[in-house]
Amino acid sequence: MLSLSLGDFKNAAERLAPYIRKTPLLDLEIAKGQTVSCKLENLQVSGSFKVRGALNTVLTLSEEQLKRGLVTASGGNHGMGVAYAGALTNTPTTIYLPENTPASKVAKLKKLTPDVIVSGPVWDDANALALKDRDANGKTYIHPFADETVIQGQGTIALEVLEAAPHLDTLLVAIGGGGLISGVAYAAKLINPNIRIIGIEATGAPTLHDSLKAGELVTLDAINTRAGTLAPRRSETPNFEIISKNVDQIVLVEDDMMEDAAKWLWESAGIAVELSAAAAIAALQHNLIPSDTGNTGVIICGAGTDGIPK
Repeated sequence: MLSLSLGDFKNAAERLAPYIRKTPLLDLEIAKGQTVSCKLENLQVSGSFKVRGALNTVLTLSEEQLKRGLVTASGGNHGMGVAYAGALTNTPTTIYLPENTPASKVAKLKKLTPDVIVSGPVWDDANALALKDRDANGKTYIHPFADETVIQGQGTIALEVLEAAPHLDTLLVAIGGGGLISGVAYAAKLINPNIRIIGIEATGAPTLHDSLKAGELVTLDAINTRAGTLAPRRSETPNFEIISKNVDQIVLVEDDMMEDAAKWLWESAGIAVELSAAAAIAALQHNLIPSDTGNTGVIICGAGTDGIPK
């Protein structure tokens, strides 16, 4: 397993500080007598937490690595983070996206880099093309969740959350490939070994849930969720190992639960999110989280319009 110290996460936070937002922590009443602290990463510079890991990685690259150009595959949010980092460092950037990426995200990405390729049904297919591009053209590949510096960057969220709310007993974190929960869980447990970390996945993409159940990484046969940013068919060994050690439980939510939660966030607080960002709220609203979690924090991981009436 990756061996990281609290100092690694603090160094990442210092590296990122000039370029990203220290997003607010907002207390929301989910139900009568039940308030949760929501970390609003939907307000981050790129629209999601992903810029933390992507930019932390790019800022640690050598001049020679940058000269080769950047390439990655993304469901949209990581691509925005890498494109933002490429623009910041004047580095040519190529983004591969799966066909289930919302058109609005494709359009936003093309404003940052003209080299955006949409191909393949799911992220894993787009990623294969990104790796092929890396091998053929020598570009520097930025993995969206299995890179050590990406994980360090995502973990800076835990530092901010627990600085603002040291009383929290539980953190709820949505899971796609596992980069966010790997970083958050690792850093949070270094700060408070007793904090409970609960992951939330889409029922139609239970990548880590099924891997933990099997005791090894599994590759899903198919993806069946509209939450594209929660939908790789397979995670990677570093994430699996960190999650196995530091995550206490993973629960599954249906797409319609996330959609209802996204609508609730918009109607009750004017928070515009994508489905994945509403996953933790959905789990709370449907009583899928144990009742003894105490003071609870939630990471609202990305902006979107899924909760806004069409």
